[in-house]
Amino acid sequence: MGQSRRLRSGPGGAPRLETGPERCGGRRAGGSCAAMAAPGPRQCGGGCCCPCPALRRRLPVLRWLPRYNPAWLRLDLVAGLSVGLTVVPQALAYAEVAGLPPEYGLYSSFMGCFVYCFLGTAKDVTLGPTAIMSLLVSSYAFHEPVYAILLTFLSGCIQLAMGLLHLGFLLDFISCPVIKGFTSAAAITISFNQIKNILGLRGIPRQFFLQVFETLRRIGETRAGDAVLGLACLAVLAGLRAMKSCLPRAAHVEPLPVRVSYHIVWTTTTARNALVVLFAGLVAYSFQVMGSQPFTLIGSIPRGLPPFRLPRFSMTTPNGTIPFQSMVEDMGVGLAVVPLMGLLETVAIAKAFASQNDYRIDPNQELLAMGFANILGSFVSSYPITGSFGRTAVNAQSGVCTPAGGLVTGALVLLSLVYLTSLFYYIPKAALAAVIISAVVPMFDAGIFRTLWRVKRLDLVPLCVTFLLCFWEIQYGIMAGMLVSGILLLYSIARPPVKVSEVLDGDMLFVQPWSSLHFPAVECLRDAVCSHALTASPPRSVILDCCHISSIDYTVVAGLAELLQELHKHGLSLAFCSLQDPVLQVLLSAGLEGFQHFPSREEAAQAPVLLVRMRPDGLEHPLGSIVPAVSLLVPVPHNSPLAAGQRKVLDLR
Repeated sequence: MGQSRRLRSGPGGAPRLETGPERCGGRRAGGSCAAMAAPGPRQCGGGCCCPCPALRRRLPVLRWLPRYNPAWLRLDLVAGLSVGLTVVPQALAYAEVAGLPPEYGLYSSFMGCFVYCFLGTAKDVTLGPTAIMSLLVSSYAFHEPVYAILLTFLSGCIQLAMGLLHLGFLLDFISCPVIKGFTSAAAITISFNQIKNILGLRGIPRQFFLQVFETLRRIGETRAGDAVLGLACLAVLAGLRAMKSCLPRAAHVEPLPVRVSYHIVWTTTTARNALVVLFAGLVAYSFQVMGSQPFTLIGSIPRGLPPFRLPRFSMTTPNGTIPFQSMVEDMGVGLAVVPLMGLLETVAIAKAFASQNDYRIDPNQELLAMGFANILGSFVSSYPITGSFGRTAVNAQSGVCTPAGGLVTGALVLLSLVYLTSLFYYIPKAALAAVIISAVVPMFDAGIFRTLWRVKRLDLVPLCVTFLLCFWEIQYGIMAGMLVSGILLLYSIARPPVKVSEVLDGDMLFVQPWSSLHFPAVECLRDAVCSHALTASPPRSVILDCCHISSIDYTVVAGLAELLQELHKHGLSLAFCSLQDPVLQVLLSAGLEGFQHFPSREEAAQAPVLLVRMRPDGLEHPLGSIVPAVSLLVPVPHNSPLAAGQRKVLDLR
């Protein structure tokens, strides 16, 4: 059902293309601009011609920058600052999840913003460290910054190659149950990983089952200060999140005090992570001044920007040097899992917000943007980054109009590295743990189990396999889930549903496969035809309805030839109807002996039947088989001199 489209003025005078009511998080998504509405005309504002189309495709900034409206600048600034206030505390916290020093979270938070501004096709997406990617880095980088940076470089190279080769379709083989199983398990793993910081425990192993055991065994060692502060921060974050979800949008016709109050509450709830961390830091600093410290602090963070240099391709240890080849072998399957999961998360987020805000993205260009962001990020000591759903939602709800908002976010992170790192010393780990838990809890989707039970219970198998094995090792969970999904997919291809019905007063059978035929499905089709046609009393000829078959391969053609031969032996025929042109061309090229086809099922059902007795010495089949002497029932075309429904015997001896 089509929706009316209209061009309205968004906040700040920015044009906004609306398609019915736009909703985001239960309320109207303000400031959705038309600046990024996909390719569009090749003329920029003022009539000047843009560069060549190939350059426009590879540099999406050339699509929107010449048309940039100064009225959008305020919205992009507000969105960039809102995301920046969110990413700084999250970056410090996610570095803990990745098992790296806190500064590496900040190092990973600015390059993606700058690169995506020039190469990205979604105005809302922001790149940076995320909970999922941090958990993967923890598994494959072994808590070593050198491994993490090299993993970033290699992942970027793989993503860039996939974009250049247009291999984005490979992401489609990761099914939704596998993704849901992984993210739900990751939410539990990451949350429980932060319990030790909430309780102030040290020396807890990172393996999930050992972590659970040690945390429960040592719960009596809980530090009261950390526990009280952590739980208080969790309560405040949960309250501010609930407040934001229930916050109605203030209309322009509302009185000024109402609009001011709305913006104050909206800013407070949007920047809740930064405010909670700031409050916790002030409390910790106050205790430090008084000469006591009941909290565990994150400690010193190096001041200044990271050096711009190539990633190291070897690592020096007390036991010697680990060469590049050994490092790659150590990372193993992570070189496939990390880039694929990064691409999957980014493309999924970009598609979701593009659909919501009425513009289009180019998935292959997104792969290129991700690849360049990770490659260049590795030069500034970044660990692998991807699109962040939470920060992208903040970006969209703040009214961002173009990817230029990412420049503001990146600049804010750089300013934090230069001027604020000395203040980060007083941030309690319990507060950062509360930020992480608050961010990842919504990733656990309990409803997916009920939904799949109601919709298709077989999809619970890859979901549960992925969910359970991810608690053991992430790579095993993802690979096992993909394997189970692949087996289910191959089974559906090898065993397509086949409908069998009677026509012509029971003289013939209609057989209708409900999907394309590929070589694993030949035996299934032969069994279905023979079990019905040969076991009937008397045996019946068959009309194969091919309306759902869009492609076949040589093995299928050979199997159909054998099926023709099998039916001929019993004096029965096999005719085809409703063949699509590609399938018809393949069958005609094969030159099947006795091949008969009709344009539609109705014409095949109304055709007279001719009983043909083949020569006893047999006929040479074009595929190399020999058709022996049999009696054959075949439908006769309408222009035959035989009367409709009449049966004749033609002796070819």
